[in-house]
Amino acid sequence: MQVIPQTQLIINYPKQLPDSLQQSNEQFEHEAKMALAVKLFDTKKVSSGIAAHTSGIDRVTFLLELHRYQVAIHDLSEDELTKDLENA
Repeated sequence: MQVIPQTQLIINYPKQLPDSLQQSNEQFEHEAKMALAVKLFDTKKVSSGIAAHTSGIDRVTFLLELHRYQVAIHDLSEDELTKDLENA
């Protein structure tokens, strides 16, 4: 398994936001990370492996969660799919 160097992004949000969405802080923060990762993946800026790492889950779980965001798993050309698998 490849070790990916990391840095951190801090996002300020109103304290009551998770409550207004009927989520715990942990649920809200996980959802925010997923939204960022899904958007980067959907716009083809990162591979599914990098997006999964960004969201803090494994690649297969990330791919299986894409339907919640109306993002297709298989919207890749053959070359893109091969490259994505090589980076996994």
